[in-house]
Amino acid sequence: QVQLVESGGGLVQAGGSLRLSCAASGRAFSSYAMGWFGQAPGKEREFVAHVNWTGRTTNYADIVKGRFTISRDHAKNMVYLQMNSLKPEDTAVYYCAGNPVDDRYRASSYKYWGRGTQVTVST
Repeated sequence: QVQLVESGGGLVQAGGSLRLSCAASGRAFSSYAMGWFGQAPGKEREFVAHVNWTGRTTNYADIVKGRFTISRDHAKNMVYLQMNSLKPEDTAVYYCAGNPVDDRYRASSYKYWGRGTQVTVST
């Protein structure tokens, strides 16, 4: 069993940066691929970024490529999402997710979820 706890969200002006963190418990964490998803009000949870179990392979949604960076630290059982050049349309609750069973881009593939952290980008 893996438990995930996100932190680092907040209110930031457009063009600013935030670093989201996801703390994972459970010894199996290091063997899991991990992802970040965003859910804006009234919308479905959407893929943002994915990192494989080694941390060497990453994937991003087109709308965040070049602005967001996902990374992981096995020693600390942490996953991060560095968010730069934030835009108002990035406003959402961001969720950390673990252990996708098939399609890494689909929320329904992930077995473990955190409770989310709110990111609000003002104009």
